[in-house]
Amino acid sequence: PIDRDHTAKGTAYQEPWVHGPERENIARRYIEERYRLMPYLYTATEEMSRTGVPILRPLFVEFPDATDDKHPMDVDTPNEFLFGPDILVAPAPYPDELDNYFVQLPPVTWYDYWTGAKLPPLPKLSSRDLEQPGAKEEMARLMAPFHITPSLDALPVYVREGAILPIQPLTQSTKETPQGPLTLRVYLPQTGPNEGGAQPCAGSIYLDDGVTLNYKKGEYLREQFSCSVSGDTVTVKIAPREGSFAPWWQALHIEVYGGPSVKAKAADGTLATWNAQRRAMLATIPDTGKGAELTLKYSR
Repeated sequence: PIDRDHTAKGTAYQEPWVHGPERENIARRYIEERYRLMPYLYTATEEMSRTGVPILRPLFVEFPDATDDKHPMDVDTPNEFLFGPDILVAPAPYPDELDNYFVQLPPVTWYDYWTGAKLPPLPKLSSRDLEQPGAKEEMARLMAPFHITPSLDALPVYVREGAILPIQPLTQSTKETPQGPLTLRVYLPQTGPNEGGAQPCAGSIYLDDGVTLNYKKGEYLREQFSCSVSGDTVTVKIAPREGSFAPWWQALHIEVYGGPSVKAKAADGTLATWNAQRRAMLATIPDTGKGAELTLKYSR
């Protein structure tokens, strides 16, 4: 929850702007992204205060069975960590070196946080498979999204399938009230529209005044989100709010990732549009606090 720096007499200046406009812009980008993620971060902070589960957590906390022999995946990927339950950060193993490296992800479907693209499943080919014509080229193509060339302005960040992330409009201070709807980024499970089956996904948001202890008197807000996939239909549900604290938003802007890039329409007539740049279906619905539902039906 704290973004701060420390220095001492005789050391180099560390303000974001001292190394020129390029590095200042990089710092600004990530600081502003942190403000957009404030609802997710504050919710993770409340979870930590209530359960003891840390905000930054090793992979084995959420994925204890990620490896075949059940050893902690963190032994193989000591540079990777989870930011809350749903976001995985994979910085370079050695920040002072520019060597390329491979990202190793737990065996579920993952999305690129920055682009919304769904990553392909990691290939598992035997040595005999690799001897087949074109196999090595195909392996290289499949592995390309996981092969990282470090650069100053890029940080690999991923979102697990089934997550629903609450995102707020950009502010420049936690004292500033966000303007506009709360965004819910819905990352569909691997069994998505037109793939058969039904898989759930879930998320939540917690909010209070951030200053007093009035949340102990019920002056807080907790809102649960879920979605389900069945055939070519995606249903996003917002449960009635808990607590008496009034939020700053009155509407929810819902972004559904992982569905086909085809037309979709909401069952109640709500306008739904496909955003090619974000690779997501977008729709906005009112949020009165009494619960709401959005049903998207994909059609080819």
